[in-house]
Amino acid sequence: MRRLLFGLFFISGFSGLVYQVVWTRIAFASFGIIMPVLSVVISVFMLGLSLGAWMGGRVIPFLQRTTDLSAAIYYATAELMIGVGAFAVPKSFQVGEYLLLAAGQTNSVGYLSLSAVALAISILPWCCFMGATFPLMMAYVREREPGNAESFSFLYLANVLGAMCGTLLTAVVLVEFFGFQRTLAIAAVGNGIVALISGYLGWRQGKAGMRLPIESENKPVFETAGSRRASRTGMVKWILFFTGFSAMAMEVVWTRAFVPTLKTMVYSFGSIIFCYLGATFLGSWLYRRDLKKGTVWTTAELISFLAAVALLPVLINDFRVLPRDWRGTLEPLSAMMVLLSIGPLCGALGYLTPGLIDKHAAGDPRETGKAYAINVLGCILGPLFACYVLLPWISERYALILLSLPFFVFWYLHGGSLTKLQRRGWGFAIAAVLACALFVSQDFKGRVSRLVKRMEVRRDYAASVFSVGEGRERLLMVNGLDMTVLTPVTKYMVHLPLMFHKGKPESALIICFGMGTTYRSALSWDIETTAVELVPGVREAFGFYHADAEKYARHPKGRIVIDDGRRYLKRSADQFDVIVLDPPPPVMAAGSSLLYSIEFYELAKKHLKPGGILQAWVPGDGITSAAPAILRSVTDSFPHVRCFRGIEGRGWHMLASMQPIEAQSAVELAARMTPEVKRDLLEWSSSQDLTTDFQRMLSNELSVPSLLNPDPRIRITDDRPYNEYFLVRDFLR
Repeated sequence: MRRLLFGLFFISGFSGLVYQVVWTRIAFASFGIIMPVLSVVISVFMLGLSLGAWMGGRVIPFLQRTTDLSAAIYYATAELMIGVGAFAVPKSFQVGEYLLLAAGQTNSVGYLSLSAVALAISILPWCCFMGATFPLMMAYVREREPGNAESFSFLYLANVLGAMCGTLLTAVVLVEFFGFQRTLAIAAVGNGIVALISGYLGWRQGKAGMRLPIESENKPVFETAGSRRASRTGMVKWILFFTGFSAMAMEVVWTRAFVPTLKTMVYSFGSIIFCYLGATFLGSWLYRRDLKKGTVWTTAELISFLAAVALLPVLINDFRVLPRDWRGTLEPLSAMMVLLSIGPLCGALGYLTPGLIDKHAAGDPRETGKAYAINVLGCILGPLFACYVLLPWISERYALILLSLPFFVFWYLHGGSLTKLQRRGWGFAIAAVLACALFVSQDFKGRVSRLVKRMEVRRDYAASVFSVGEGRERLLMVNGLDMTVLTPVTKYMVHLPLMFHKGKPESALIICFGMGTTYRSALSWDIETTAVELVPGVREAFGFYHADAEKYARHPKGRIVIDDGRRYLKRSADQFDVIVLDPPPPVMAAGSSLLYSIEFYELAKKHLKPGGILQAWVPGDGITSAAPAILRSVTDSFPHVRCFRGIEGRGWHMLASMQPIEAQSAVELAARMTPEVKRDLLEWSSSQDLTTDFQRMLSNELSVPSLLNPDPRIRITDDRPYNEYFLVRDFLR
């Protein structure tokens, strides 16, 4: 029976993390690829677990007493409802997205608040059922074993192991092979299997007459002196709250702080969650092992260890520490070191949390629900605090130091139970780590400031924006990743489709503002120009890159909107002669498929005027495995497509239209350019001759059929983001 219950909670945890990973990605498509969406999804997920655990612990004694049914029946019902949520949540997101189209730009307080409400309404009910599974199953365990006081840590261990496997398989296998919808269906089948087995257990338990009544006023079966003392002082609850608060807030900060090392691929975020859960599982397993041996670490020892290792990610995520190859590029070992740096902290929390709840509740479902709810309440508030309070104002390094303070406080309060030698040893270790984090370690900003003479940093809820360099060597970096440089390629992104446009163009839409080069070039045609940018700090950095930025920022025909490009098209009725897409590099960046998918091109097509041209830019030095898939999505949406290599030999311009894009000679194109357009085109030209540059561009045209993959299924859709999920495919190839 113990193995069966372990298996049931393993599957439940597996499905739960499948939902969290997929729901987060689907939420980005509906509400924008911004950090608040991630933090709200995590917080609402945790809020549901908290409320569910609290309500489940309070309600199950009453239900057992009044209905004379086994708790396993109610557990089966909860699992069944969780499976229903797999299909209900995506539909709810679509409704919320539609209702919020009139809520303004993504940086407005109104939109951020309303999107949080929409996410909560969509996810919360199903997460409440997830949270209720702990007290419901514990009540069933107590029906069979009234003296069992350690059921929470046993179920917690199984749940965390399942969650860890769910995270790994979702990111590496399931989405790549089955897409989002089928992955959700697979998880729902898991919930259904758990519900059927649990329902049978409940039916058999009731039929055999083995079930014992549980009164709501029952006290824990046993209490240790330490647990009674902790309960009186309330220290256990404070520890549970603040460890959950700091840990989940740190997870949000790690997501941004580790970007220069782990990059922005979907596997990076999945790796952080996997390591977090893996270390938590290991800690919980060690607790269960020590519990059997009777050698459990004391709370004071665990708190001391937490305080000593909390800042380990700050020390390891130092570019002077991370291994590099002979070219100065970070090696794969660097990513492994950064991920493993969170292990000691997460492992200690995995040991501490179930241990505290076991001692505090002693197997009572009601007390367990309360204690677990308090822990998860901290997990709710932590991500919101990190996203809205810390990251917009201070660096990731100082945010992590600040979030470590509760561990130092608890160490000071609990240190009295340590021996004098232990207290001095832990105190020295904690002081040394804190001193190194404050005065010795170097974050990404510190490293860059040593390499360049000029740097400006802008932080907001969406990202940390670094503007560095001088002259033509200026560079835009977002969260430590290179985005773009001053290059004529970004000029041609808009000039090329405008050149081929029949008649006089009147309007252009640019999705992804970058340095503002494309926006500036579009205005040289004296046309109505709208630029959409997701990160407020990127727009504010416009003046760093162009001395005449103020002139273009105040241009009567130009406007810069802070919004998700896809969402802007859905809430706008405007049509344009040219739409320019410049998704952030690399081509496999997380969320980039939302600007490469068939669904997006179908949406953009509705906003093109007759004869309008869409330009989709694909970065890279060669045709990557994803480029044919992107091109297939374009050709499936538009009947007329032409493809050109970038003016500097990098990347690819894909031009698409509902009408033929007629070929013209370099001389004909050059003759059409106005003096203002010529000045813009020649600003960074190596030849200083338009005809020569145009001839070079036209000679780099590629045959579209020759670039397409013979398999028509190799394309990008919202459900199958081919360019983002590629690990197994590339490994097999």
